[in-house]
Amino acid sequence: MAREEVRVPDSLYNLGISAVIGSYQSFKNELRILPDNLMFDLYYKLYKEKRLCLLGLEFSDLDVFSRVLRITNRRMFLYRSFQAVMDHGSRVAKELVTAYGRKCSMCLSHSPLRDATIDTGLRLGGFLSDAGWFAESEKVLLACQDLCQCAEPTVKYWRKLLECYHKLLHTQAAFCHFDGAQITYRLALELVDRLHAVNEETNLAGLFAEFSVLHFSRSEYDEAYRWSVEALKEVKPGLPSRVTIDVLRQVAKSCVVKREFKRAGLLARQAVCLAKEVFDKEHPKYSDTLLDFGFFLLNFDSIRQSVGVYETALEIRKAIFGKFNLYVAIAHEDLAYALYVYEYSSGRFLKARDHAEKAILIMEKLLPEEHLMLASVKRVKALILEEIALDTMPNSSGMHALLSKAEDLHMSALKLAMATFGEKNVQTAKHFGNLGRLYQSMKKFLEAETMHLKAISIKEELLGAEDYEVGLSIGHLASLYNYHMKKYKKAEKLYLRSIAISLKLFGESYSGLEYDYRGLVHVYHELEDVEKVAEYTYILNNWKLHRDLHAQREDPPIDQEEAPRAIEDIAQQFFNCD
Repeated sequence: MAREEVRVPDSLYNLGISAVIGSYQSFKNELRILPDNLMFDLYYKLYKEKRLCLLGLEFSDLDVFSRVLRITNRRMFLYRSFQAVMDHGSRVAKELVTAYGRKCSMCLSHSPLRDATIDTGLRLGGFLSDAGWFAESEKVLLACQDLCQCAEPTVKYWRKLLECYHKLLHTQAAFCHFDGAQITYRLALELVDRLHAVNEETNLAGLFAEFSVLHFSRSEYDEAYRWSVEALKEVKPGLPSRVTIDVLRQVAKSCVVKREFKRAGLLARQAVCLAKEVFDKEHPKYSDTLLDFGFFLLNFDSIRQSVGVYETALEIRKAIFGKFNLYVAIAHEDLAYALYVYEYSSGRFLKARDHAEKAILIMEKLLPEEHLMLASVKRVKALILEEIALDTMPNSSGMHALLSKAEDLHMSALKLAMATFGEKNVQTAKHFGNLGRLYQSMKKFLEAETMHLKAISIKEELLGAEDYEVGLSIGHLASLYNYHMKKYKKAEKLYLRSIAISLKLFGESYSGLEYDYRGLVHVYHELEDVEKVAEYTYILNNWKLHRDLHAQREDPPIDQEEAPRAIEDIAQQFFNCD
């Protein structure tokens, strides 16, 4: 006999919420007099019952939404309901921006309202940024900045202005609005000096981390690293966990591009542990740390593990933000690139292509035309299309069509990068290098050589002769000389240089060494150097053994039982790393 299902009666509180929502039209005018937390629960019930038009009307009221923002311990519920309203077609974000602008205009002539309006702007601008609506966030924070600047020149308002700069810089860097971010960066530095001049102490860990993010986004890696280290020096016990996590994340990313993998791994793992403990594993902050940890793993040559971490981060973001959100698009792009690298030897790129196309679809829906964020994801899709063309449809009309499409994507990405960064930038150099590889596939060998040489020249000037990016481009030029232009002596010299860089940075099990070793075997075969063919065939086989051992030794990327360590211990170990 089947057991009867035991029904647990709903709480009286929830029954009351349901009753009010059931007669919403009768009670909607009275909702505004309820306490903030009760009002929040009523609005979340509207979301759960998919009454999104009504919820959109409520959220469009700035006074209502500013009260909802005070309930900070239920922020994930607000992300979900706000995104649902936006997906439903509401213009709530734009209407909140307009309403806040009107309120700021009133405050210019009515100073008693100024403090409350500034606080509302800081909360609203921060929320919109955290929710992935960067353009609207920037407008709110710029209006808030103007209000702070019009206030009396006192420490009280300087502190509020500094907080505004902090949030604004985060939004502008995330949205690739670098001209505006540079202005905010300069103003923030001037304000820090002003506070120091009056002996006003304030913790600058979060602000310095944002300085680092800006430089990192512009591929200015030395400055990014310098500011991230300054941020870590400012981290103290008692600092908000969110700030500590963001500092750890940014120092880790800066260490990755400087190839300081021991430090990067230490901080990236601790950021994940701290986010898991403070926010739990369904929070967007946890997904942020996973994406950065995936970035570390991918660059550290733990490619398979990076794919799993990126997949988890994407699922978290989709659960919170739905399908059409920039944070979801970024996670799709990161996963697409990791899958492209992971499947490079297998030729199975359909999943990678799917994620790249989903990222582009979201970005094209939400971003202005020709926005810089599209450059990176177009580059990823172009790389994937090139490999699909070569692996699945060689010497066919379909191959030529895909290669032509890849060229269009690469040229579009290069145009966007040139317009933003100019020629002398690492991102621009990457686009030149990608075009070099594509032209090699298209049998346009002179054009390919030109692009590779340009990429190498820029990277060497900006990063130094022994950087990973330089080694990558040198290896690609060596391949061109070896397999297509019959310049075997030049190819030999480049391969040996690329191998030396890889061994120095990654060791004997590095995956990229395979292509250089195979290339040298081909070079020496063409040069009829039997001894060298035997030598590098042996080295290649020895590499395979190292690679198999590396795969066997890989630990699970995340220890679910690991607890975060004290920040003083982490900082001490970081600065003592050799």
